[in-house]
Amino acid sequence: MNASIGFLEEHWSSLLLPLSVVGMTLLFGFAIRNSVFRVLRQWATGSASKFDEVVLDAVRGPFMIWVLMLALHLGVQSSRLPLRAQSIAAQTLLVLFTLSMTLVCSRLAGAFVRFYVGSLTSLVENLTRIAILLVGAIIILDTLGISVFPILTALGVGGIAIALALQDTLSNLFSGFYVSLTGQVRIGDYIKLDSGEEGYISDISWRSTSIRSLQNNVIIIPNAKLAKATITNYDLPEQAMGVSVAVSVSYNCDPQLVEKILLDEVKKAVGQVPGLLAEPAPYVRFAPGFGPSSLDLTLNCYVQKFADQFLVQHEMRKRIFTRFREEQIEIPFPTRTVYMHDASETQQSKRRGTS
Repeated sequence: MNASIGFLEEHWSSLLLPLSVVGMTLLFGFAIRNSVFRVLRQWATGSASKFDEVVLDAVRGPFMIWVLMLALHLGVQSSRLPLRAQSIAAQTLLVLFTLSMTLVCSRLAGAFVRFYVGSLTSLVENLTRIAILLVGAIIILDTLGISVFPILTALGVGGIAIALALQDTLSNLFSGFYVSLTGQVRIGDYIKLDSGEEGYISDISWRSTSIRSLQNNVIIIPNAKLAKATITNYDLPEQAMGVSVAVSVSYNCDPQLVEKILLDEVKKAVGQVPGLLAEPAPYVRFAPGFGPSSLDLTLNCYVQKFADQFLVQHEMRKRIFTRFREEQIEIPFPTRTVYMHDASETQQSKRRGTS
């Protein structure tokens, strides 16, 4: 401690220039941060995209650390330290700066995927961030003079053993990556698997896919199973879909009149029932047709998305029932005609036939 104090008292004049450079650089960086970032914050606030604010938050945090690194670098270069010490300090600061930039770029890449490629999943976002971290690690190793090729060779040999031990995990990983990139299922799509599971896709991670059912429960499906399943996507090629409402009336009713009433009711409901679309135009078909005790018709209309069909069917059935009462159109009960015969007469007729 005394030796350090003595060294500073003896060489205090040689420290004035490096300390002045460090101080001036810090003041200049602090002024830039307060002025430039204030203007950028106002611009980002008025922008419609939230990605601008994410970029500012990601850069604003480490900005003063970068300024401090620059100040230390300039201070060391302007000092009377030996060239070897200056080289070591410069290399250390460069490694720290590269590490900081790698972390910032990784965060920005993840935010870019999340904001601008919303159909992709957290799996793609995480893989993007990991790829940038790997590039940054290679740059840091190259800066330190460490060859990357022996490391890659060792990883290649060890990767065979790892792949054999983690077959199921890797299968789920690559299946999830394939499902995410094909675009056949996307975040927010309503899907139904051939095994019966159905719901909205909430996320596709490295191992499994999360599906939120209409009952607000989460169904976890391994990615490998999802890649092999037969999937019905109710949001492709578009969200609008057809909905059918079955109607049965008495044989005494006029099918033409019933068709007119059904179309009139569905046209009145457009704009009043959420999710019901005017285009494509609704239509009525005399199908299944002639039932055992009724005339069976089907009202076909279109809704904006899958979940809208339940409310639309609910409201249309109420409106049709009320209108049928007003028009005195009968909705028949199931009926069955039973013919009864006297058993003795049947036996006598058989005997007469045989004789």
